[in-house]
Amino acid sequence: MKIALACWVVNMDTARYLGDNPPAREEIRLPPEGTAEWDEELTSRVIGHLAARMNALATALPTTDEHLTITVPLVLT
Repeated sequence: MKIALACWVVNMDTARYLGDNPPAREEIRLPPEGTAEWDEELTSRVIGHLAARMNALATALPTTDEHLTITVPLVLT
C-alpha cells in the first residue's frame, strides 16, 4: 500500500493566543489562494517516522506535487 504525505505550515499570530486575546474570526480566515507554505524538512521527518513505524519497504520517494510517498506492507487482520 502506498502512503503519500505533505506537511504545510500556516503562520498565525500565536502571540495573541498566548496573551489570551485571540484574533477575530475574520482575521483567521485564509484567502482562497492560501498562505500556507510547504515544509520539506517537516514532511521528511514525519514520513521517516511513519516509514519506521509501518515497516516501509523502501525509503520515501518524491512525487510531482510536493508529496513524499512510502510503500508499506498491507496487513489484514
